Parts: sequence; structure tokens; C-alpha cells
Amino acid sequence: MYQLIEETAGFIRKKIGDFQPEFGIILGTGLGKLVDEIDVQYSLMYSNIPNFPISTVEFHSGKLIFGTLNGRRVVAMQGRLHYYEGYNMKEITFPIRIMKVLGIQKLFVSNASGSLNPNILKGDLGIISDHINLLPDNPLRGSNLAAFGPRFPDMSQPYNREMVKQGLDIAVYKEIRAHEVVYVAAPGPNLETKAEYRYMRLIGGDIVGMSTVPEVIVANHMDIPVFAISVITDEGFHDNLQPVSLQDIVDIAAKAEPKMTLILKELIALQ
Repeated sequence: MYQLIEETAGFIRKKIGDFQPEFGIILGTGLGKLVDEIDVQYSLMYSNIPNFPISTVEFHSGKLIFGTLNGRRVVAMQGRLHYYEGYNMKEITFPIRIMKVLGIQKLFVSNASGSLNPNILKGDLGIISDHINLLPDNPLRGSNLAAFGPRFPDMSQPYNREMVKQGLDIAVYKEIRAHEVVYVAAPGPNLETKAEYRYMRLIGGDIVGMSTVPEVIVANHMDIPVFAISVITDEGFHDNLQPVSLQDIVDIAAKAEPKMTLILKELIALQ
């Protein structure tokens, strides 16, 4: 793994020269337009980067973007990787290892999710302060990469408390409906049944999605502070649960995206 990381990071460094990102950003389902706010200096297709997994989801672009956002140097994944695509956890989190080697100091993650909480509605935002991991594997399973972090990393604060508070304060100031939430990670790709939504709510979840947690675990392993924000695209708490299409999810995410983008821009400027 060390050899793969060094090979990939070395290739990227040759492409970006002396550009060193301060922050990493992962853009989730329907949320790739934040890139429009970035003053792009370099753009690399995943398929052209050695050892880099390629996103197979049709609405994920699969580009690594380097540039400035609100005056800060960032590297953004326009298109993330999911367990349901067939990748293992080390492949899903490989880009986070690369970001660390390239020099990022903090990680900002976005996703789309379904609500388990009747107080959280479609189009709202969720600022994640904790999670419940229902994925069937862990990216740290196997030999520990001791140069990056400890065998048994602490997860008492997986999401940075200061940035969570800052994000919530920005939402209040900008009059954006945002909630502090617990995120449940499920394998996908199917959406949940009524009984599964009810179970996830009973065990303490507010929202559910199919990503984020593997990347957050690896970021914590490497002592990278994390901020994660979710666009709520559907509601799983109704007794009369209605079918949801992928297009519905993407459309709602696109409508809510400007609010998410505003919070991320403001938050990054504060760091």
C-alpha cells in the first residue's frame, strides 16, 4: 500500500507542481457543482491517475480538481466511490490517503441522504456530528499503516466539534434550515424498507446514506479534522412510504446544493 500511495502521489505532484492543497473536499451525489466556485488550476481524470479507483456511478464525474476556494487552496473529488459499486474499503479510502500525503490539513465531506427524523425534511441540510456504521467491512481491517496512524484510532470525536458549531452558526446567520444529525451508513445500493428506516431511527439515527463513514474513519486514523454536511433528498419516516427514484434524489440535491455550497465556502474561509 505504501508503494501504491507514493507512486500515485508522485504522479500527481508532477502534474500540479508546487501547488499544495490545504483542504480536501469530497462532493457527493448531485453536489458536484461546488467545483464551479473553485478557481481551478489543475483537473485530473481519475482514469488517468495510476492506482486511482474510477467512479462507476453515472452522475459522478470522476475528476480530481485542484484550485482555490475563497482564497484557500483545495483539492476536490468531483465524484466519490461507494461500497455498492464493488470497491473494497481500502480502494474507497485510497484518495484520502493521497490527500494526506499531498498535504491537506482538514477534510470537508458532502453527501445526499434520506431522513429518519420527522423534524428533518426534504431540502434541509444535516451537519453530521456522529455516525452509526452498518457497513459490512472496515477500511482499517488488515495490517495497520503505522506511518499514518495507530492500530486502534479513537473515534470519540469523528467530526470536529468546532467546525460543526461553525457550520450550524453559518446556517443560522444565512437563514438556512440545517440540523445537527447522526448519520447511519448503509451498504446500498437499494434504498431502505419501512422496517429498516424504523430500526435505524430506533438505534439513534437521524439520516441514512451509503457513503462518508469509510472516508471519515480513515481521516480520523490520520488525525485529519473532518466536517461533513448532507443534503436531505427523501423522507423515510412516513407510514405510507412512497417509492423514490434516482432522478428525484438528484433533482432535490441540485435544488439544495446552493445552500450547501454557501455553508462550505463560508466555513472554509474561517479555517
